[in-house]
Amino acid sequence: MRKIAAILLISVSVLLLSAYGLYKLMNARTFQLFGEVVSSLDTNQKTVALTFDDGPNDKADHVLYTLEQANIKATFFLIGDSIEKYPEEAKKLVQAGHEIGNHTYSHQRMIFKSPSFIENEIEKTDQLIREAGYEGEILFRPPYGKKILGLPYYLSKHDRKTIMWDVEPESYPEVAKSPETIVQYVLQHTKPGSIILLHIWHYSKEEQSYIIENVTKGLKDKGYTFQTVSQLLQ
Repeated sequence: MRKIAAILLISVSVLLLSAYGLYKLMNARTFQLFGEVVSSLDTNQKTVALTFDDGPNDKADHVLYTLEQANIKATFFLIGDSIEKYPEEAKKLVQAGHEIGNHTYSHQRMIFKSPSFIENEIEKTDQLIREAGYEGEILFRPPYGKKILGLPYYLSKHDRKTIMWDVEPESYPEVAKSPETIVQYVLQHTKPGSIILLHIWHYSKEEQSYIIENVTKGLKDKGYTFQTVSQLLQ
């Protein structure tokens, strides 16, 4: 009986350790099993990339106006399904000179998915981005930052990087509670080479203005300049 109990205990321990390992791998911002993952740039230069996930939606004009007032080009990781719903808004982002990235078609967690599902999610969104008029390199960011095997393997075979981030205020409920705490967090945690992630589409126009205006002004006051992710990586 002791031998059986010991075997069971070892088996459960192995399963728990394996599950923990998969969880850590799935959420890792700086490591993956295949290909290259980027969460920030190692540099002493005070330059950063401002990125927005999800979208587009019917607030695109307001987001573009606020960025234009700040004289900043950002990187937008767009969802294919949203591009189909708001094709003109996607075109406006392109025409304004912002960088467009792929955030999958349906924004599902890209774990335990078949190779064909992964390919379709990415390729379909790439096509929609091209139809919006974007001609530059299409960077990729996984929804929720989730990845284990299939997604990194697909990206590595197609010579595409996984673009993550090192500053995301909305990861923390106590920070995401207000525009003021979001701005404060970004200003406190941004460093040279940071990739900042904001989910700007989910806020009201007034909140959007406050966050974008105060993040950009606050960082400029600290001596930072802004680039797209591609420019930062160069």
